[in-house]
Amino acid sequence: MSAVPQPEVVTLGCRLNIAESEAIRQLAGAGVAVVNGCGVTNQAMRDTRAAVRRLRRRLPHAELVVTGCAAEMDRAGFAAMPEVDRLVPNAAKLLPASWGSARGNAPRPRAQTRAFVGVQNGCDHACTFCAIPQGRGVSRSDPIAEIVPRVAALVEAGQREVVLSGVDLASYDDRGAGLAALVERLLAGVPGLERIRLSSLDPHVIDDSLFALLTQEPRVMPHVHLSLQAGDDLILKRMRRRHRRAEAIALVERLRAARPDLAIGADLIAGFPTEDEAMFANTLALVDEADITHAHVFPYSPRAGTPAARMPQVEPEVARARAATLRAASTARLANRLARQVGTVQRVLVERPGDRGHAPDFSEVRLAAPLPIGSVHDVTIVAAAPDHLTGTIA
Repeated sequence: MSAVPQPEVVTLGCRLNIAESEAIRQLAGAGVAVVNGCGVTNQAMRDTRAAVRRLRRRLPHAELVVTGCAAEMDRAGFAAMPEVDRLVPNAAKLLPASWGSARGNAPRPRAQTRAFVGVQNGCDHACTFCAIPQGRGVSRSDPIAEIVPRVAALVEAGQREVVLSGVDLASYDDRGAGLAALVERLLAGVPGLERIRLSSLDPHVIDDSLFALLTQEPRVMPHVHLSLQAGDDLILKRMRRRHRRAEAIALVERLRAARPDLAIGADLIAGFPTEDEAMFANTLALVDEADITHAHVFPYSPRAGTPAARMPQVEPEVARARAATLRAASTARLANRLARQVGTVQRVLVERPGDRGHAPDFSEVRLAAPLPIGSVHDVTIVAAAPDHLTGTIA
């Protein structure tokens, strides 16, 4: 008899992995345990292996399957783990045949309030630090005609917010229709969809149509997460990024001028090869200049087969210390932003366990009393802590 009456899925990594795990959960049968792993850094690879071992200890009788970028990048290593029964390639993990299921690959929503919807996969760029193309392949996008009914089904099932996700989301392209066209079709075709968020965006390809949606459309939440990676031009050049520091700052200034309540998040790498103290200082200053309140910071780790792995390396302890400094700077910016929100009224989506949720700018709001999960309320902010707000029903 199976020890896992329902499939168990452990997710590491990006929002796209979260979206894909929802589909896997609907496709996999009873008795299956899945680790959907991440390979963005060496630490992510280690974390995936540790998750496999923990899951096997917890579910010794399950069929344990590993998928995701980690398994794609080191198939032999994961296949050799005694805990692992089989691997599913990244390219096949949303195919019903991979899980012995006759269902389609559109996830049937669980009882939750925010759905992650993968719409784009892979990447055509060649950033010198990144091994993700090895795990995800070339850029490809789901057709708008498939995404709209998928989101409509989620909303019909009670979802109030969707997060559109992708490896390189800003490069979304359905036969010439870009990300802005997709968002516009969703807004028009799913009138019950109250809130849309976008995962990380390349600042180089935010065109006028997408800019207008980010700054003028009330159903698109005022929270823009940018793939900045660094704030020093020489480091950006060595990373082979397509933007420069001044372009990033100008974009943020334009966004905030058009929508003053907008919050900025960013992906940042600390300790990239050749980064000296002055170069790091430029990235640290960017946190303040762009008022980055939601930073995803990674200490650089060399990935085999990437050009950056052959460059002169920064000592790992230096990279870790710089990453901690960047996180502290962003945490301070967040505390300042939260303090300014005391006395305002925020439209809060109530999430599990019913006494907390998120404001439109993604500030966490803790409620004085539990409210129905999935409901949306106007909440008066009465206090601010360094990492969250406290509110009561307005």
